[in-house]
Amino acid sequence: GWDDSVGGPASREWGRGLAGGRAEQRRRLNALLEGYLEFADFDYRQLALIEPLRTLRMLNYSAWLGRRWDDPAFPHNFPWFNSQKYWEEQILALKEQLSVMAEPALEYYH
Repeated sequence: GWDDSVGGPASREWGRGLAGGRAEQRRRLNALLEGYLEFADFDYRQLALIEPLRTLRMLNYSAWLGRRWDDPAFPHNFPWFNSQKYWEEQILALKEQLSVMAEPALEYYH
């Protein structure tokens, strides 16, 4: 959750709140930065980290589940994890992330 968001660059968690198409992401980013800048300075180079860190979060989540799969609680609570559909969706999402990361990083317009 957001409770661990001070453990790295501010942009580390921002990908979670920047859903939607590019225009919507830009609007949300601007709103987020407007509020953030009221309390702290921001290194705008971090904007280039949003998508790579979002991709890393996706990979880490699957790895987290995989490392704990032998715990009986995990297959019970995450039955979709070892399904073909889950992995097909993960591969598709990662391919989409490759495309997104090939685009220029979001920019802040003040």
